[in-house]
Amino acid sequence: MRILFAFVFLLSFSSQLRAETFEPTVDSLQNYQCPEWFRDAKFGIYLHWGAYSVAEQGEWYARKLYLEGGPEYKHHCKVYGHPSDFGYADFIPMWKAENFDPDALLALFKRAGAKYFSPCAVHHDNFDLWDSKHHRWNSVNMGPQRDLVRLWKDATVKAGLRFGVTTHLSRSYSWLNTANGADTQGDKKGVPYDGAAGKAPGLYPPNFGQSTHQRAPLETTEEWRKRWSKRINQLVEDYDPDLLYFDCAVPFRGIDQGQTGLGVIANFYNHRPEGVMCIKQRPWQGLYADGIATLDYERGKASHILDAPWQTDDSIGSWGYNPSVPYMEPGLVIDKLIDIVSKNGNLLLNIPIKADGTLDQQATDLLTEVGEWLDLNGDAIYGTRPWGVYGEGIHEIGAHDKKSKLTAKDIRYTTKDNMLYAFVMDWPKENSPILMEFVTPLYQPTDCIAGGPIQSVELLGHDSAKDGPLDWKADSDGLIVHFPDQRPCEHAFVLKITLE
Repeated sequence: MRILFAFVFLLSFSSQLRAETFEPTVDSLQNYQCPEWFRDAKFGIYLHWGAYSVAEQGEWYARKLYLEGGPEYKHHCKVYGHPSDFGYADFIPMWKAENFDPDALLALFKRAGAKYFSPCAVHHDNFDLWDSKHHRWNSVNMGPQRDLVRLWKDATVKAGLRFGVTTHLSRSYSWLNTANGADTQGDKKGVPYDGAAGKAPGLYPPNFGQSTHQRAPLETTEEWRKRWSKRINQLVEDYDPDLLYFDCAVPFRGIDQGQTGLGVIANFYNHRPEGVMCIKQRPWQGLYADGIATLDYERGKASHILDAPWQTDDSIGSWGYNPSVPYMEPGLVIDKLIDIVSKNGNLLLNIPIKADGTLDQQATDLLTEVGEWLDLNGDAIYGTRPWGVYGEGIHEIGAHDKKSKLTAKDIRYTTKDNMLYAFVMDWPKENSPILMEFVTPLYQPTDCIAGGPIQSVELLGHDSAKDGPLDWKADSDGLIVHFPDQRPCEHAFVLKITLE
């Protein structure tokens, strides 16, 4: 009995150690450790979906339709009417999600190679996509009249992926305040837009004279901050996301000094010990401190290997559905993923979705092609860690490129166990040899997994039994590899280098 008691005590004590209680302070939250599941996952999918999808002009249409004289304003007046007669709220009953099949979409995302899925749960339009207890403007009461977050989560869990949510609500106080204005000239001069006219109370922010700045309000009311906290905490507690994302630094700036946001983050960590919290290093949007959460770059990336895991969120085109914005080529998506992973990051890739809940054929084809590449080369991505250097070569990928600029002289590295993976970012011209100058006995990084003399070199997808072994040589100048005549795939090519 004494032995049993001691065992139970030790088990209880160890559980308490694992389930650390976080306080809403920077010092406490800096004890956060990014979980291994996120470090191993590398690739997630993301989407923006809301009443703004009806207009097919992107997710910022909810704001820009009120910007007098702008292209969205002109389009809106021509197609739907003046914002005093037809405002953003009038799109909500038009958004029906009539062809939404979350199981089919998650099956596609899984085939694409994603390991987590994080849809937007509330955008700057102040419309919750869950059964909100604290905000009547939600997708259960209006529009699709379904709990979209619950449907997304159930399908995600069924597919075996991790589930996250992104939230963009904190900026709505000024971002959507454009609805509270009026034209300054023309036939409709002085006629209040629908928000200023008191239509759709609760959807548009209360107008206390705050700015209409698009990035973040300088100051907010205590009531707004409390309601934000209640809504996000309910999302965390009722839907148990593995990942929570703020489209900003820690809310709110001004007199609050981030205290409201710190409280929500602490609640998330305490509720979900293996959760991942993503924030942005944007001090003009709120509080930021290293180590309290996972750093997220929007359409950007780290320029070098970071010690802590990080994430890039990017989109193949517009964030919200807009067919006039061209998509990235599949090869660019793959090259971005490789470049990010080589620097200790993850890619959260946004796929524009139509109002009816379907993807267009180009997006489906892109995901299929990325998935086929990962089927062949995924061992060099999933579960890997950075090497001593992220790569070689002079070319970089720009934030808004649609096609990759990387060449056969651009190399990226990852490691796993005693394997070093080298990504050759394009097929060499005229059978030119590939030289990897860092893969040499003279360069032996001590702070990474793979190291030691080379035992073998393989090209993933190359059939050595049928087409002969790969031609390679290692000396003090580096590793030199001659590629075979046939490409094993259409995009970046992976050398699996087994080290002693």
